[in-house]
Amino acid sequence: MSPKPRPFRIGVIADTHGLFDRAILRHFQGVDHILHAGDIGGSSVLEQLERIAPVTAVSGNVDGYEQSGFNGELVIELGGKRIALRHILYEGGKLTKEGRAFLDREQPDLCIFGHTHQQKAEWLGQTLLFNPGSAGPKRFRLTRGLGILTIESGAITPSHIELADRPES
Repeated sequence: MSPKPRPFRIGVIADTHGLFDRAILRHFQGVDHILHAGDIGGSSVLEQLERIAPVTAVSGNVDGYEQSGFNGELVIELGGKRIALRHILYEGGKLTKEGRAFLDREQPDLCIFGHTHQQKAEWLGQTLLFNPGSAGPKRFRLTRGLGILTIESGAITPSHIELADRPES
């Protein structure tokens, strides 16, 4: 009997706006890959994430989209799942027209997004939409956060991690 495959774990982060909270080191320990859904705010954040696991990132509006050297959207395969990454999918509490067209065109199993700074995990048809919240400086009354996605036996299990209002130094 062959051993059961190990779950594939993905750390999900967005809207860091140049801040690297040291709590990320603890929460992302042992992840296989990290996805950053934009508004990175500088290369130092990505450099620190790369020390934990391989990173795939898209640019956000704060990064200047393609001017940053990163795509504004992309689709990759990880853990046997087709994963779309796009900074803006929702605006004003609604799926944007461009976001809907992206999902319709790409048909991903999972779509990671940021921009709203609000944690979300919900299904839209066969696609899991996941926003980890913002790991950057606290804004408004929104909770700071990260996400972990676990892919095991073909199933995707999303979980949100709440970060303290003030980053660990």
